[in-house]
Amino acid sequence: MVVLITGANGQLGQALQSISGNYPEIDFVFCSSSDLDITKKETCEAVFFKHKPNYCINAAAYTAVDKAESEPEKAQLINVIGAKNLAEVCKEYDTILLHISTDFVFDGSNKIAYKEEDTPNPTGVYGLTKLQGEKAIQETLEKYFIIRTSWVYSQFANNFMKTMLRLASERDSLSVVNDQIGTPTNAVDLAEALISIITQTYNCHTEHVEVLQPTTYKHFGIYNFSNEGQCSWYDFAKEIFKINNVNINLSAIPTTSFPTPAKRPAFSVLNKTKIKKTFGVEIKDWKESLKACKI
Repeated sequence: MVVLITGANGQLGQALQSISGNYPEIDFVFCSSSDLDITKKETCEAVFFKHKPNYCINAAAYTAVDKAESEPEKAQLINVIGAKNLAEVCKEYDTILLHISTDFVFDGSNKIAYKEEDTPNPTGVYGLTKLQGEKAIQETLEKYFIIRTSWVYSQFANNFMKTMLRLASERDSLSVVNDQIGTPTNAVDLAEALISIITQTYNCHTEHVEVLQPTTYKHFGIYNFSNEGQCSWYDFAKEIFKINNVNINLSAIPTTSFPTPAKRPAFSVLNKTKIKKTFGVEIKDWKESLKACKI
């Protein structure tokens, strides 16, 4: 089984690399943006022709939420055109696409956890381009899994956890917003969930090819994945400092005291019932997962 990963140098790409040794039955092909620029279809074609992957995990994305407001064309190029290019090439090579999306497709007005079928309504360029990327895949391809996730952190690349620890080493006090509610996601847990989907559907694909035809195979589509539980960014920061034995004066502030170019969802907790029922994925509580994440 060949699994191609785009965005190999990002958080999820590195998380997948960290667990790849646990799956000797899979031939992983890790492609950084310099190996595979998803915005260029001819490059996608060349890489797929060489490796002929059974699966492609698209971990490449433009994720600079605030910067996207002033760079909409760049966000569009990577998150929409790039996703469409991959979908078209996946269709050509009969490759199953696992595409990573985001809680930012929602506006945050819900009071209960978002389900996959809830109506998206992004409030910024980043969320809008990710939603448009989802739609481009759905219009092009039948064999896809779109995984929406939230607040991804890890020991790899840049993320909230690492930023908090860096700032704590430079300052005596920090203020973090306490009125945006969501769920942190350990990138390694997300990586394991993706491999679980792949290993389960690959057996199905190879032994009973006919069940993967879209008319009879009902498991393709959109899924939510994050860790369990919910918290504010302030709660998240507090737990990061507690686990890492960091003493700092931490203050909770409202979003209005910390204006940003892009509006964040006030509530973006994701309901994971579908992925748990369909694939039997066991999901850890966010605090438990955070304890396991060591820099």
